[in-house]
Amino acid sequence: MSSKQKTKTNRLVSLRFKSVVTMVLTVLILSVILVTISYRVYGRTMDGHYKTLTSHLAKTTALQLDADALMYYYDAVKQIGEYDEDRYQNDPAYRADYDAKADALKDERYMRMLDLMFEIKDCNEITYLYVQKLDGDLCTYIMDADRTEEVCQLGTTHEVSGPTKETPDPENGIPAFITNDAYGWLCTSMEPVRDANGNPVALVGVDVSMDQIMADRAMYLRNMILITGAAIAALIAFVLIVQNYSLIRPINMLSAAARSFVEDRNRGKTDVSAISRLDIRTGDEVETLSESIKQMERDINSYITHLTEVTAEKERIGAELDLANHIQSSMLPSVFPAFPDRPEFDVFATMHPAREVGGDFYDFFMVDDRHVAIVMADVSGKGVPAALFMVIGKTLIKDRTLPGTDLGDVFTQVNNVLCESNSEGLFITAFEGVLDLLTGEFRFVNAGHELPFVYHAGGRFERYRTRPGFVLAGLEGVRYTSGSFTLRPGDRVFLYTDGVTEATNAD
Repeated sequence: MSSKQKTKTNRLVSLRFKSVVTMVLTVLILSVILVTISYRVYGRTMDGHYKTLTSHLAKTTALQLDADALMYYYDAVKQIGEYDEDRYQNDPAYRADYDAKADALKDERYMRMLDLMFEIKDCNEITYLYVQKLDGDLCTYIMDADRTEEVCQLGTTHEVSGPTKETPDPENGIPAFITNDAYGWLCTSMEPVRDANGNPVALVGVDVSMDQIMADRAMYLRNMILITGAAIAALIAFVLIVQNYSLIRPINMLSAAARSFVEDRNRGKTDVSAISRLDIRTGDEVETLSESIKQMERDINSYITHLTEVTAEKERIGAELDLANHIQSSMLPSVFPAFPDRPEFDVFATMHPAREVGGDFYDFFMVDDRHVAIVMADVSGKGVPAALFMVIGKTLIKDRTLPGTDLGDVFTQVNNVLCESNSEGLFITAFEGVLDLLTGEFRFVNAGHELPFVYHAGGRFERYRTRPGFVLAGLEGVRYTSGSFTLRPGDRVFLYTDGVTEATNAD
């Protein structure tokens, strides 16, 4: 097998690989979406259940506690001195003294309420159960049903944070929330203990561990992934088998026939092609594709024959347009310096048509020994019609520009002549100026053209603002008015067409 044939075989394998990868990715994406939705629904359901549970437990505990007694213990512990967390943790003497004073406040009523909290905690598998009093950004522990060494002593004060700090009016309760920190996964809810008047005096906090439910969620996710993965593998295997017999093999036959068609065309063979010999009977879109390719082959053969004829005609037209471009360029003055025997002034012009031929043109000529005329114009449209109209306009303007003739009258005459034979509806924007070489007076007429720029000898550019007249060949009978300004030695006049102002880049 040649290297060229091997390359083509590799391409066929690559196409099959792309088909498989696309199918696998599609199934995987759908599976990921399914597993994600299922996992999220399961997670939200369990989160909602735990939030409701902790909220109910906090409310139940709050109803069992004596609000007046809690306020009594809060006020009493504040009388023993300000709590210092740093000294309490690091100064054994301060800790022992503070514990002794706090324990002295825990009378029989305090212990009954604490025992009740322990009973509620143990019966409902609560991780942490405590009572706090909020005071600005601080919270003070009044009771903590904790048998470990981490129990918060009566009067222990911490800064509030997280949802406690972010919740507006936290004294009336903090909605259940879930956290994951050094204490593990916890669902927390805080409900107020209210006095006889319904005013909140403290908050009951309930923390329920969610470590086990989070582990169950992870196990659920793993099982879903395994089950879905097995189903995907079985589905992919089945689809690949069906696809190979109903799609891949017929497509390979079509591909081989198409490749043979190209090779036969390159070698100039005119025998019956492999495409015309195709016999695919799948009864589906692949068979329709086979028939379409056969018809396409017939259309291509017809198109190639027609294209050969059109190409030859296009080359002939291109050569004629190129010749027309040379003829058009030769009609415009292109030898510089244009007036070598007149050192008192200089003129330069250039044109780059957007197509082979166009309607932009310029001209300059001596009206008499004292006056030089310059013309800049733009015919609407492009191509041959614009070029022919340009020739007429250029000739008329030059023929009508005579010594002593007002430029407004020149354009009035040219406009009327152009309107007589303008069946195509073309028009010309034009600017003509005549400079008096002795006085520097520059008389001009403008038929809808771009305004000129004047460069003064001192280095300053000025856009000479004047109201342009109507375009030439636009409306018969229009009267044009000339204007004038004075040029001093060293001044320059710049004329241009809209090809300059509408250009989008340097090219």
